[in-house]
Formats: sequence, C-alpha cells, structure tokens
Amino acid sequence: MTTVRSQDARRQTITEYVLAHSTATAAELADLTGVSLMTVHRDLDELARLGVLRKFRGGVSALPSSVFESSLAYRMGAHRAEKEAVAATAAELVEPGMSLMLDDSTTVLALARLLVESAPLTVVTNARRVIEVFAGVPRIRLIGLGGQYSHTHDSFLGVPCAEAIAAVSVDLALVSTSAMDAATTYHQEQDVVLVKRAMLASAARTALLMDASKTRRTALHRLCPLADFDHLVVDGAADARLIGEWRERTDVRIAPGPS
Repeated sequence: MTTVRSQDARRQTITEYVLAHSTATAAELADLTGVSLMTVHRDLDELARLGVLRKFRGGVSALPSSVFESSLAYRMGAHRAEKEAVAATAAELVEPGMSLMLDDSTTVLALARLLVESAPLTVVTNARRVIEVFAGVPRIRLIGLGGQYSHTHDSFLGVPCAEAIAAVSVDLALVSTSAMDAATTYHQEQDVVLVKRAMLASAARTALLMDASKTRRTALHRLCPLADFDHLVVDGAADARLIGEWRERTDVRIAPGPS
C-alpha cells in the first residue's frame, strides 16, 4: 500500500522534474517515478488543484499562459539574475524613513532582501515571504495584510486584503505583474488584480518592477495602463523599441544586465 510519505515524495519528484524541464508528458513521469499512468494522473490532478502545475492533455506544464500564472516555486527559480538586477535598481527609489507597500511577486521579494539595510522603514505587505524577510528586523515597522491565503502565491488575497489596503496610505508602492505590452499591464487572476489595484491606489508614488521575459505578452485580466505608474524598472534585455514606447508613458529605469 502506498504510504502518504511515499506519495508526497513522488509528487515532489514530479514537481522538481517539471520545474526543471518546464513541461513533461505523463508517460515520462510514470517512467521517472516507476508508477502507473493512472497513479501519475492522480498526482497531476492534485498538483494542478494546488496550483503547483498546469495539466493539459497528455502532460503537465510549469510555464505561465494567458490564463494561468506559474507557481511560486517555478517563478522563484526563473530569471533570477534579471530579477535581482531589477531589484537593485528599484532599491534606489527607497529612502530611509519611507512607508512602502510591497506585493507578493518574486521580483519584489528580491527587493525586500535588499531593503533590510535601509531602515527605518514602514513596510506593508500581503506576502508571507516578505513578512519573513522583515520580521524582527530593528527599526522596521511591519504591517501584514490579511485575506484569503493563496498557496500558488504564498500570500493573502481577495476582498478582505483589498479592504485592509484601503485603510492605509504609503509613500511608495512597488509591485510586479505577469505580463506587459507597450501600453498596458496584465495578470491572469482577478483576485491578484484586485489587490494590486488597491495597492496602487493607496500610494503617493508607484513603481512597476519587470524582467524582460514578462514584456511583449498579455494575460486575461487588464491590471492598469502603464502610464498609471510613476516609474518602470526593467532589465537591460528589454526590447529597445518597447523601451522607447514605455518612455513616452512613464519614467523608465534600465537595470544592468546580469554579468
């Protein structure tokens, strides 16, 4: 009989394989784990339910689509150097004494790790991992936003979170999103859009942090026009033509490319 421990270990093996290869077929995963296709499909159903992977006919994917945001585990490992470069450039917008709103994106998480040395700061966030970065740090006033917990994003979302955001006002909101074209920003999930819009409305100034992989594409839900942001920080791999169009709409700061 399959134990819970062996089942969890198998699903972790499947997850790590798909995260490393972006996509996989059910047959590949059955060979990898030494179980039947039926068992693999049950595993994939559960991983899809948790938002870890996206199941399609005959296989599974960790890649985002216009209607599916990839899991936090995938995003944490993707384009890491570019995100760190963007975070380092965005950190220049932050001065000691400011109040900040930080979202649950992996790029903003990279920024949070850099801001520990920028105290004193007031930090408002819905992201559990950002809370972990600042918890217990001297001279950081930390405000955690509640709401409905999302396993996919490891954060709190929904109407309760948006209402909590509306009760505060900050100097600067720093957010990222999953897609952007020349004029508009997008995300696959309505609850995420709701919270990000509330964050932008709560701030005197706003900054959008994007690595180049997220540009020249769209997603199901429109977040807001790019012109609504005071600053856009992107890495040096962004398309030069797009950079020119972005500069017609907002202040654009180019992060150095990864060495």
